[in-house]
Amino acid sequence: MGSRVLSLRVDGELLERMRQHAAKRGMSVQDYVVRTLIREDFDERFKTSVDETARLGGWGPAPEESPATPPH
Repeated sequence: MGSRVLSLRVDGELLERMRQHAAKRGMSVQDYVVRTLIREDFDERFKTSVDETARLGGWGPAPEESPATPPH
C-alpha cells in the first residue's frame, strides 16, 4: 500500500487545537489526523458489522414490551 498526498485547508484555530492534541500524545499533526480518521473508520465499520450480524442472527435489541394492564 503506497502513500498518497491529501491537501487540506483548515481554520487556524482548528489547526492549533490539533497541534495541542497531537503534542499531548507526542505525535505530529499528520499522525494525529491519520489516527483519528482510522479510528472513526473502524468505529463506523464495527457498528455496521454489529448491526448486520444482529439483523442476520435475530439477536438485535429486544423489542419494547407494552406495560401490563392492571386487572379491573
